Amino acid sequence: MTDLAIVIVNYNTRDDLRNCLASLGRSQGAVSYRTIVVDNCSSDGSAAMARAEFPWARVIENEVNGGYAYANNIGLRDVGYAQGATLGQIPRYALLLNPDTILPADALERMIAFMDANPDVGVAGPKLVRRDGSLDKACRRSFPTPEVSFYRLTGLSALFPRSRRFGRYNLTYLDVDAQADVDAVVGAFMLLRAEALEQAGLLDEAFFMYGEDLDLCYRVKQHGWRVVYYPAVTVLHLKGAASRKMSTRAIIAFYEAMRIFHNKHYRAQTFFLWNWIIDLGITALRTAALLRNSLRPPERRRVASA
Repeated sequence: MTDLAIVIVNYNTRDDLRNCLASLGRSQGAVSYRTIVVDNCSSDGSAAMARAEFPWARVIENEVNGGYAYANNIGLRDVGYAQGATLGQIPRYALLLNPDTILPADALERMIAFMDANPDVGVAGPKLVRRDGSLDKACRRSFPTPEVSFYRLTGLSALFPRSRRFGRYNLTYLDVDAQADVDAVVGAFMLLRAEALEQAGLLDEAFFMYGEDLDLCYRVKQHGWRVVYYPAVTVLHLKGAASRKMSTRAIIAFYEAMRIFHNKHYRAQTFFLWNWIIDLGITALRTAALLRNSLRPPERRRVASA
């Protein structure tokens, strides 16, 4: 049985995709894996490059850009993942991987070894660092409950990052080098156990981009699995390459994902006044982000960081 299926969703990030696939090709150890690149209607020759330079990767070209969850699900279904799948006939693990990541040669082997040694872990993610060596804060998260969202929307999480109360959004009070059980890891590198994915189901395609990783972790944890941040493995995450190429749409999707997640998991049991405050805060932040972005020079336009 294959150990791992790696699904990479690409949108106009040819050079990043090349570097990512090259790093996968340098992987060491006894891990057997299959790589599926799902291209979301790129116009930069990404799919042709992947086929020509990395013939061991399967390339699927979508006719429409249906978003990140949509494309990942195409890749997962391609190797047999779905609720009701026969577990012995699909890879033991699935890895959702962004094309703007570069993996060290031992990353796959060490992540799989960790999962094998901890059979109650359904999802794991490594320490993700930016080009300057700083932590990509999105690599370990709490769920955006109404309380956590309020601290984020009001700026309290930024003012008091070391507070166990206010710093829960990105768990900024935790040691970056300490393993921890968390609510969610980021979809840029999300390693999933086949059994957990079979129980939770695939990604929710209501999320165009952003939020689908939080939602999947939420559903995995509902089935009793642990989600673990595993900083013994460090992966470089260049971050934002695809979203910068469609920044206005990405900003809208970023804040809409907040709304979708809240409506799906919290609205029904939340006091109506809190719902109103959260809706207002999301709308205000989205409007401000779009305005700031429109005032930037085109080469500096980007989506707000998660």
